Amino acid sequence: MSHFDSDDSTPRSAGAGNANNDTAASGEISDPGFVVPGWMHWLGGWIHRKPGTWIRLGNLETRAVRDAIADRRVDRPVYVAGLARSGTTILLEHLASHPDVATHRYVDFPPLLTPYWWNRWLEKVPLTQKKEQEQAQERAHKDGIEVTSQSPEAFEEMLWMAFFPDIHDPDHSSVKGRDAEHPAFERFYDEHVRKLLAVRDRRRYVAKGNYNLVRLGYLHRLYPAAKFILVIRDPVWHIASLMKQQKLFVAGETSEPRALEHMRRVGHYEFGLDRRAINVGDDEGTRRITGLWESGNEVEGWARYWAAIYAHVADTLDADPELRSACLLVRYEALCSEPHDSLQAVFDHAELELEPQALADAASGLHAPTYYKPRFSDAELATIAEITGPVAARFGY
Repeated sequence: MSHFDSDDSTPRSAGAGNANNDTAASGEISDPGFVVPGWMHWLGGWIHRKPGTWIRLGNLETRAVRDAIADRRVDRPVYVAGLARSGTTILLEHLASHPDVATHRYVDFPPLLTPYWWNRWLEKVPLTQKKEQEQAQERAHKDGIEVTSQSPEAFEEMLWMAFFPDIHDPDHSSVKGRDAEHPAFERFYDEHVRKLLAVRDRRRYVAKGNYNLVRLGYLHRLYPAAKFILVIRDPVWHIASLMKQQKLFVAGETSEPRALEHMRRVGHYEFGLDRRAINVGDDEGTRRITGLWESGNEVEGWARYWAAIYAHVADTLDADPELRSACLLVRYEALCSEPHDSLQAVFDHAELELEPQALADAASGLHAPTYYKPRFSDAELATIAEITGPVAARFGY
């Protein structure tokens, strides 16, 4: 049974095992949940340092497989987006289980920019023939979600970083609306997704990513028929989960330095030693959030971050009726309390048909987290309510 408290920010660590928080914090031995194998550290580092080279290789691959992707089109792509710890991982997993859907998978890293060649090569590796017997292991997040090399994951961020090198710089706005334009990226992105569809032999592309919350207008301009599933969570529980995960990742990255570099290479800056706030166009507000985190004021820092992110989402949808009609807002609490109806709405919005039994099976595994609960003081609860309340009310909280 899958816990529904899922992370939206960081990939399962290579060579995953069960993370031991006490061991990681003490620094006695490396946390196995954060170990990055040597070959992955080397290859991932090379790719990260040479984006131009890998863009050229990706373009070469496109020319080489032109016939294989000639009849592939990016039809109604589905984007699952939400602030980390809002529940998008489990939604991605359920959408990815649909026979028409292709997603990025853990096995696609490190050479993500050449998906066709990499996956064809993997088919020839003897060990991959045993993937059906691969034992699922709990993610480093310690949230009960078990994954294998074939599990879907949020690796699309590597494409954005290759073309927008400053995209995670908190000193600059990360917002990309309808007026954003980058022809080389747009062509590469479209061809990349088509190659992924071809090598997976699927018709629909699904991606999840926190950072797409500030790119909704751009993505909708590129794909007017796209479907967006936006996830939100009650700020008290959400902030408690964010703080819990930050502590875990700081400990893990401290005990295993390669993990920090791994997170940077895959574009996950939500937690850990290099945590970075998404700048939603408010330089002063972003600096304030960063300062609160650096001073150890986690509660107010996360509360202001939650409010900034979801205020931006609300403002964006209010100003763009066409985009708003392409979006489905999913409340985490509804997924926990009414999983069947909530999942049905998700699949209906994505225009993906799901057999009744498959829907029932998926819904049976969703529930509220049972392994932690918020432990805020009255003063902290008052701070969260004061800062997040006006924004939360816009979403019906």
